[in-house]
Order: sequence, then C-alpha cells, then structure tokens
Amino acid sequence: MTRTPSEKRVLLMGMMAVGKSTLGGALAEATGWDYLDNDELVFRANGVTTREVLDSGGRPAIRQAESKALQQALQEPAPVVAGVAGGVVEVPGDVEALRTADALVVWLHAPLEVLVERVGSGEDRPWLSPDPETALRRLAEGRDPQYSELADLDLDTSATPVEECVRRILEILGD
Repeated sequence: MTRTPSEKRVLLMGMMAVGKSTLGGALAEATGWDYLDNDELVFRANGVTTREVLDSGGRPAIRQAESKALQQALQEPAPVVAGVAGGVVEVPGDVEALRTADALVVWLHAPLEVLVERVGSGEDRPWLSPDPETALRRLAEGRDPQYSELADLDLDTSATPVEECVRRILEILGD
C-alpha cells in the first residue's frame, strides 16, 4: 500500500547510477522544491564530504555517515526531494527509519547491464574494483528485496522517461 505523507517529502533510493540525481533534479525543477543528493546530505550531517569520509575511514565510516545523511533528509524542512545512499537498506536502523518515514519512498531501478554501462570502469567507486559487473550484481541481489519491501512506488529508470516518473510521483502526492 502506498503511503501518502502528510508533508511533501520524497526519498529516492536505489543502486548507484540508477538516476536518483537526474530524477531528483527534474522533480525539483517541476515543483520548485529543493533537491538534496546524498553527497550534500552527507556534508550537512557530517561536516565533511563523502570522499573525505571514504578516504579517512573506508566503507564502515561511509555507512555511518550515510545513516546520518538519511536522518538529515528526514529532518530537512518540507517540501524536499532527497536522494539517499544506496546502502541505507543494509543498516537495520535506516531500514526502520525508511519504513516509518513521513515521506514518499521511491525505489529507482534499472537492469544490471544498464547500471554497469553507466558506472563504466568504476574507478571513482573503489569498492566496485576490479569487476564492477560482479560487484553491482552482488549489491543488487542483497539490496533489491529490501528496496522493494520499503518502496511506496518503484520506477524502472531505463524504461520510464524522466517526465513520466515525475508525473507518477506527483500523482501520488496529489499535486
């Protein structure tokens, strides 16, 4: 069942390179709302960039920073659109926060081959090395069931034009 949040708050979740920033920007443009991507949320919540967190503490530190970023997204004044980190569904506290959020939670997904093409060599994402396709497959296998369970709406960004995605989100929100 799709929840209708009392506030105009949209959380976009999904794998890296799925189009959270593209759709978030388009939704913000269509509504005049703010769009905050995960990197901006990490900075607001932690006072350092995602790259600085990753360089200083690796994957465990980035998970913690992304958890704080999710809380930041939930505390931002509405109306707001936020792109949250793909890995939030791997942290039990974040899963519960998404489950109970006063927000429309949207799962963006695309076939693995589309994500692999968009990510390319993965050189700016060291956790995908040396084989981005295998790494993305493993991540998707672990995350997709959680995304599906938590989502109020799921959109295939490879098959649905951005404008249609925006229309479907606004329809649910009553705008």
